[in-house]
Amino acid sequence: MASISSGASSSSGSPQTSQPPIQLPSLNFEVSPIPKNPLGEGRWIKTAACLVIGDEILNGKTHDKNSNYFAKFCFEQGVELKRIEVIADDEDEIAEASRRMVQNYDFVITSGGIGPTHDDITYESLARSFNMPLSHHQDTLKRMEESAKLRYNIQNQTAEQRTARERMAYFPSGEDAEVIHVHKDLWVPVVRLKGKLCILPGIPTLFQRLLDNLVPYLPLPPPSERPFRHLVFTRIPESSIAPYLTSLHKRLGPEGIRVGSYPAFERGVTVSLIGRDEDRVREIGQEVVKELQGEVIEAKRVGEEGPGSAKPANIDEKK
Repeated sequence: MASISSGASSSSGSPQTSQPPIQLPSLNFEVSPIPKNPLGEGRWIKTAACLVIGDEILNGKTHDKNSNYFAKFCFEQGVELKRIEVIADDEDEIAEASRRMVQNYDFVITSGGIGPTHDDITYESLARSFNMPLSHHQDTLKRMEESAKLRYNIQNQTAEQRTARERMAYFPSGEDAEVIHVHKDLWVPVVRLKGKLCILPGIPTLFQRLLDNLVPYLPLPPPSERPFRHLVFTRIPESSIAPYLTSLHKRLGPEGIRVGSYPAFERGVTVSLIGRDEDRVREIGQEVVKELQGEVIEAKRVGEEGPGSAKPANIDEKK
């Protein structure tokens, strides 16, 4: 059960009488059933793109965390994230970028612009982009009202304020639009268009909870198709190993094995090998250990848990 305090106070300055909290039912919404594979049976997501929408990102007022979270999500799921774009709250820009991304990639997410204010124009812009009508989604409105009972003072909103709130359930609709409720504690759904583009909020906590719970609704690659990652740590400076890594990159490129290096200031370098052929990646990993006097710190298929899954601290550092 959830509870909120009545918030009553005494204007006379006398001791307040303790009042029991108001008891309200906790949320337990029904999640949406798993639909058919939107890409077609036997197909799965191979490529992805992220469209971050918001003037507040471009003017530096807000720090974007969602694209980074999505990048890690894609890597762990074996999906190749090909593009991240940040654009303004501009209808033409949203329409152009969304159409282009849906045409070029298997899985596209948008972040931001779905709130109740005048500059939250993502739903409207995407409806225009894909020639879809807009309509209030009745089930989402009901969930919104249930959730509002747990929020302070929302029940006292004016008609104008309620209209603004209900904009958050005014979605593109039609046969190419899905409203997917993925979380039993949240009224906010994921709206998916054209079987590819998923509309998510910009608030990082909501973004992350919805994305994580969206997994069952996505045709993700099977574990056998996820890449194998081999990490080798060496204390030799990056400039000293650069010629060898350049040669290795040219040699392995045709095999689809990616070579990366991630320095930790005055500590050493982590060399990353990523490819789908586990045996071949392990073989190259041993070569790198020998050539660079290094040690293996991780060797596992992406998304697997277990020994060797701890990530070195410097892997996230930028050069």
